[in-house]
Amino acid sequence: MIIPARFNGPAGSANGGYAAGLFAQALLDADPRTVVANRAVTVTLRRPPPLDTALRVVRTAPGEVQVEIDGPADAAGGPVAEAVAVPGPDLADWPVPAPVHPTEAEAAAAAYPGLVEHPFPGCYVCGPAHPDGLRIFPGPVSAGPVEAGAGRTAAPFVPPADSTVPTVWAALDCPGGWAVLAPGRPYLLGRMTAAVLALPTPGQRGVVVGELVTTSGRKAEVRTALYDPYGRLLAAARATWIAIADPARGEPV
Repeated sequence: MIIPARFNGPAGSANGGYAAGLFAQALLDADPRTVVANRAVTVTLRRPPPLDTALRVVRTAPGEVQVEIDGPADAAGGPVAEAVAVPGPDLADWPVPAPVHPTEAEAAAAAYPGLVEHPFPGCYVCGPAHPDGLRIFPGPVSAGPVEAGAGRTAAPFVPPADSTVPTVWAALDCPGGWAVLAPGRPYLLGRMTAAVLALPTPGQRGVVVGELVTTSGRKAEVRTALYDPYGRLLAAARATWIAIADPARGEPV
């Protein structure tokens, strides 16, 4: 597989959620447009997924794959990612962020901090400088309790005509990150577990919600959910985000 450059996150690498969705579909032996309903997959990103680079998927065990750069030159670099099928409860039993009314999501997006300061302004999902991105701008909301932590975000999401399962994973990605991101404190996706019930209807405005669960050192645990315009759950995820090391804080690189 090859991740085209338009699906970037930080400059020079893929958006973590989009890449994770591609790897999850490869594990499930499914076309990117095919929903394997209610099947959760955990993807661990071992390093930034490269763009416009041939990748190969290697099945390492039943229900497990490893993604590698296709070529001997990068053999010493280790895998790009690992994906594992997740046994366990149905998506309906997951703790997910409560839905947010579309009007409140619009107001939250107007206060999106990334419009003022953004660590990766060209991000395919949430970058205001991406000319062909999803333009999901998750701003803060206060409605609804958060189990542990205070961050809660929401944004409208208008699915593009070429929406796929990886597009949904991408939409579930950044709203969780913005529940913990702070000025001068960028985070990157480290691990994401997601399940998709249905693809959203292209052009039909839904709402994506994120919330912070807990933080520990440089790690933050978040969860996200995608709802259609009528408040029906389409997909949900939980993820670990990792702050970029800051030597000024005494953090090793």
